[in-house]
Amino acid sequence: RVLHIMNITDVGHLTAEATDSGEDKLEAGAVREGKTVWEIAVFYTQAFQEDAKKLNILPPSRYVKATDHIKEQVALIRQLFTKGYAYDTPEVVYFDTAQFKHYGRLARLQLRGLKPGARVRFDVRKRNVTDFALWFKTVGAHKNHIMRWPAPWGEGFPGWHVECSAMARKHLRQPFDIHTGGVDHIPIHHTNEIAQSEAAYGKPLARYWLHGEFLVLGKPGRAERMGKSLNNLLTLRALEEQGVEPLAFRYLCLTAHYRSKLYFTLESVRAAGRALVRLQEAATALPVAVGRAKLPLEKKFLAAINNDLDIPRALSLVWEMLRSRQYSPAQKRQHLLSFDAVFGLGLGEPTRVGTIVPEEVAALVVERARARASNYWQRADELRQQVEELGYCIDDTAEGSRVVPRSSES
Repeated sequence: RVLHIMNITDVGHLTAEATDSGEDKLEAGAVREGKTVWEIAVFYTQAFQEDAKKLNILPPSRYVKATDHIKEQVALIRQLFTKGYAYDTPEVVYFDTAQFKHYGRLARLQLRGLKPGARVRFDVRKRNVTDFALWFKTVGAHKNHIMRWPAPWGEGFPGWHVECSAMARKHLRQPFDIHTGGVDHIPIHHTNEIAQSEAAYGKPLARYWLHGEFLVLGKPGRAERMGKSLNNLLTLRALEEQGVEPLAFRYLCLTAHYRSKLYFTLESVRAAGRALVRLQEAATALPVAVGRAKLPLEKKFLAAINNDLDIPRALSLVWEMLRSRQYSPAQKRQHLLSFDAVFGLGLGEPTRVGTIVPEEVAALVVERARARASNYWQRADELRQQVEELGYCIDDTAEGSRVVPRSSES
């Protein structure tokens, strides 16, 4: 049985995370969108959970919020002070990386070559270039911070790194089995998590670290990383408005190993959607087997999964099986539905996978959305009529526009 904990960072994650500086991302979002910091946290948590459900991502055993664990974070910092790993300055409590023998091992950092200001903004009150913030006091640069709590060293709020260590220890103990994250977390965030957790409690933080590579926009040689900070974020809702099924994006993700970059284009996700429809049609059309027969491909499938989660290889086995004459139609269906317990593509749920909307229709829908946003209602009506002439209907909902074939309109 798996105990899966997913944390919600609702305080302390600064805009310049590599330098422990800038403003809190929650506060920046609150100003941008005219909400309170608490409303921002709830809004984006719910949006994430809704998208995860559409993508067939299993929910964790428990969601945990940083703001619900201030007591645990203060206790961790106390422990670091007791063991001589933390020190106080007028504005920030820092972790003393020079006292931790193995600092930077996960990221293979060459500490001897680092110079002040080269890796992070250098605070003259720091003892070492790589020292990082455990607690920000609400004075100086952060005197107007909205979220604040009392602490022995001064009122303030926790640093991003300490939140994760405190929540992990409370809910998973130490060491726990698997810690995941993006490759950009290796040199700073995860390196700092390891240092403070192991310094405080004298045990490894996690046994295995799985780091996902970036999703990048475009094709190899002409691609850029996607992210909120780069202002090029493409949301799941935006894909849906262009007629792309959420599970088509999930299928696209399965085609790349988690430690390889995933190149995203509209053409690639549409191709993934067409492949998904073919799998769905096969799962629906093939006859149902009587009883559960032995699956000839099961050993090969599990060998691929157990080889560092080689999902692309496992997926290729499915296509080889469907093309092969070696397996009966009933065996093929049984393989598909059994392996989908790993793929999560909803192959046994026909309603989850819809018709892929042609690019011509999708382009009209996007143009209509722009016309509506600019209050060009006559043009929007004209575009709706063109979509209907092509055999599709637009259903405008509070969540956005949904495109369906006219024959399946409810």
